[in-house]
Amino acid sequence: MAEQQPSFDAAKYKNAQREQWNKDGAAWRRWTPTLDRWYGVATRQMLDLAGIQPGQRVLDVAAGAGEPAVSAAERVGPSGYVLATDISEGIVELALQVACERGLKQVETRAMDGEKLDLPDASFDTVLCRLGLMYMPHPVTALREWRRTLRPSGRVAVAVFSTPDRNSWGALPASIIRRRAQLPPPVPGQPGPFSLGSAGVLEDVLLQVGFTNIEVHAVPVPHRAASAAEYVRVAREAFGGFNAMMAHLPLPDSESVWNEVEDAMRSFESPGGFEVPGECLVGAATK
Repeated sequence: MAEQQPSFDAAKYKNAQREQWNKDGAAWRRWTPTLDRWYGVATRQMLDLAGIQPGQRVLDVAAGAGEPAVSAAERVGPSGYVLATDISEGIVELALQVACERGLKQVETRAMDGEKLDLPDASFDTVLCRLGLMYMPHPVTALREWRRTLRPSGRVAVAVFSTPDRNSWGALPASIIRRRAQLPPPVPGQPGPFSLGSAGVLEDVLLQVGFTNIEVHAVPVPHRAASAAEYVRVAREAFGGFNAMMAHLPLPDSESVWNEVEDAMRSFESPGGFEVPGECLVGAATK
């Protein structure tokens, strides 16, 4: 008799995500200038493809510490409105702080599950999600909810990571951590950074929900730093998923794993500094 594979527990996963980002949100904000250098080009392309105009109403799902909500707010102007939502109560508080610091009174924040929006139908012109959809257990459910909140002819724009072979910044550390922490392979249906990155997958989920005028573009997002050591500092603090993978390890063991990761990442150093490949897929579609 074949051994039954463990099933993926979406509720447990979401609770872990909420706790992780409540804990790691401050680090994500602290490294925002670095993260904006890495992902800014993908953010700008998302906003361009969304066709955001002054006066529009924009919903940002999985907004994190404020991007792309803040950039969208600058585009809609004082007559527009941006609602930044995230499953983590702590991190949306940081997003509101960022908006207030920039004088963007048109930004509001609410803690909310991206797969179950407490929002009325047809109430937004645009829905954005940067680097969040691939971490949702049910991406089709999420997109169906986002489409519901869009007005007729409204636009959705998302960014996800492509495939592991084009994202060594994450794939290489994850492979080392998975081996050292003796983690089992992901179970079917488990979300993750590269779960929507294969050819045609993002287009397919948008089609399933009924979106039209779908376009998906590959956008290079090389992760640059002064050195491998600096990159690992960012990864340790801002990419909480790595730490979550080895949360069960004693501290000396996890330190040893990070040392191995840093040694491996040195292969991306050169006299000009550190640069490791990354690639996003930026997709947009119309209701």
